[in-house]
Amino acid sequence: MGFFKKLAEGLKKTRDNMIKGADSLFKSRGKIDDELFEELEEILIMSDVGGQTSAQICANLRKRVKENRVTDAEAVRDLLKQELAERLGGGEELNISTQPSVILVIGVNGAGKTTTIGKIAYNLKSRGKKVLLGAADTFRAAAVGQLEIWAERAGVPLIKHGEGTDPAAVVYDTIAAGKARGVDVIICDTAGRLHNKKNLMNELSKISRIISRELPGCDRETLLVMDATTGQNALSQAREFKEAADITGIVLTKLDGTARGGVIIGIKNELNVPVKYIGVGEKLDDLQPFNAAEFIEALFGGGNARASNYVPRAGEEDDE
Repeated sequence: MGFFKKLAEGLKKTRDNMIKGADSLFKSRGKIDDELFEELEEILIMSDVGGQTSAQICANLRKRVKENRVTDAEAVRDLLKQELAERLGGGEELNISTQPSVILVIGVNGAGKTTTIGKIAYNLKSRGKKVLLGAADTFRAAAVGQLEIWAERAGVPLIKHGEGTDPAAVVYDTIAAGKARGVDVIICDTAGRLHNKKNLMNELSKISRIISRELPGCDRETLLVMDATTGQNALSQAREFKEAADITGIVLTKLDGTARGGVIIGIKNELNVPVKYIGVGEKLDDLQPFNAAEFIEALFGGGNARASNYVPRAGEEDDE
């Protein structure tokens, strides 16, 4: 099954919660009035888009309706689609043009951080990149072992130390190995906690200094892994992490298990942090680079678009 179909199926709960509710609203009203926008804002909020973002979306829709002289309530659907696509788009591509480039991955335990690292490694390897993993989340019991399992599944090497080792030391050794082996992308698992912002900031700052010293001028990404099923809690966590770290992108997992997928819009809009990857399943290729246009098409139930970044499994045809 191609990734667009997986995405469309994975967004079913969110689509039923958000888009079908909006469609029902548009069809039941013969005119465009204040009450329509108030009800639409409520639908968006209930879909975990967030109060601030929902209000902004509806305010912009009012302007679009006026500018386009729209009089049919059902025509507002197309304007809503355009509005959401514009808010989600921008900055999706990973900045990994140098050799090597570095990706640091952070996130609370339980969000799918370790799994995500393995899937990103697999995705990049499938695109012809030579990838090396570093197990620098050394304070969580079993974290290193779990990442080792995912490294094997993805077919990429891993640098590891013992539990409790200084994370910066792991990053240093991973960079040294990456340079020696001529890898394209180094991916390091890092802090999986946020109980103390100062400790997190200190740890990431130390790691950043080592990267700057050992790989001056290299491209780097700091990706925050979020669990879509937590809805507004995910947005709150993203705010907290952004205060403690220089986040360059979001990875949103478990979209297939939630009606709260609207949180992706709130995160991008309120934090101005682009979404880099989304996950809609448990398989290695069920995490794919984010494409705003494809996401909106799938969310609104379109069937003509395809995921341009879909990478089929070895020996698998990318079917229609």
